[in-house]
Amino acid sequence: MRPKVAIVGAGRVGESTAQILAMQQLASEVVLLDVREGIAQGVALDIQESAPLFRFDTRLAGGTDPALMEGADIVVVTAGLPRKPGMSRSDLLEANARVIETIVDQILQHAPTAQILMVTNPVDVLTYLAWRRTGWSRRRVFGLSGVLDAARMAAFIALETGFSIRDIQAMVLGGHGDAMVPMPRYTTVAGVPVDRFLSAEQIGRIVERTRHGGAEILALKKTSSANDSPAAAIATMIDAIVHDRRRLLPLVAVLEGEYGLEGLAMGVPAVLERDGMSRVVELELTEAEAAQFRASAEAVLADIGRLTTATRP
Repeated sequence: MRPKVAIVGAGRVGESTAQILAMQQLASEVVLLDVREGIAQGVALDIQESAPLFRFDTRLAGGTDPALMEGADIVVVTAGLPRKPGMSRSDLLEANARVIETIVDQILQHAPTAQILMVTNPVDVLTYLAWRRTGWSRRRVFGLSGVLDAARMAAFIALETGFSIRDIQAMVLGGHGDAMVPMPRYTTVAGVPVDRFLSAEQIGRIVERTRHGGAEILALKKTSSANDSPAAAIATMIDAIVHDRRRLLPLVAVLEGEYGLEGLAMGVPAVLERDGMSRVVELELTEAEAAQFRASAEAVLADIGRLTTATRP
C-alpha cells in the first residue's frame, strides 16, 4: 500500500520532491505544509494539474495547518532557512534548530507513528535533534546526506570517464558538509575499482568537487541552492521504504557505538526498508580514512554541543 507522505516546507526542494513522488506514484497522498499563506496550496495544485499529462493518481494538498499531516506514514522535513553564498551548513544551526523543534512537536501530535526523513541543514545535527526530541527508535528518524553526496560523486565520475552512470556506485561517509569523506576505495564502475580508470589526481579533483557540490550549485544559481538532485535523493530513499527494498544506502543515522561513536548522527552506510533504518553497516577504514571520519565526526559533535545554546528559550 502506498503511504501518505507529508512534506514540511514547500520551497524548491519540497516542490521538486512532491513532483517526483507524484510522478513515480510513490505515495497515495502528498501533503505540503508551509508557514507562508498560499504557497503550499499553490504548489500542490500546480503539480495536481500535471497529473493528466504524467498520468499519476497521487492526490496532493497543501496548507499552513499542521493537522494536514494527520496520519502521515513518512514526514519529509525541508523547512528552514536556506544557505546563502558564503554560508556553511553549520551557519544555519541556530536559526533552524528552533524551526525543527516546532515541527517535531507537530509531528508528535499529528503523525506519531510516522518515519521522519530530515533534509534541513545542518542535517546531521538536526537529525540528532529530531531523534532526541521524539524519543523514538533511531530506525524511525534519519536524514538525507550520502545518497545525495554519492550521487554527485557518481555523476562527476561519469563525466570524467565517459562510462554510463548506470554502472557507477559511489560511497560517501561523514558529515554532510565540507568535512564529508568521499570513499574512492569503495567506489566502482560495474564492480571494478574506480582507480582502474582514473588517476590519483583525477580522483582527488572529484573528491574535492563532491565535498563542495552543493556550494558549487549555490554559487552558480546565487539566489537558491540545489533542489532537483536533493529531491531525487529523497525519492530514492522513500522508494526503498515503500517497496521494502532493504537497500544499502549512505544516510544520516544516529550512531549507537558503530565506528566507535555515539551521541551523534552522521552519514554512514545503512539498510533502509519498510520499517525504516534497520541497521548501520561498518566499513573497514584505512588509517587515513579513519582520521578523516573522526575529524568529520568531531565537527558534527561540535555543532551538537551548540544545540543547548541554539535551542534555549
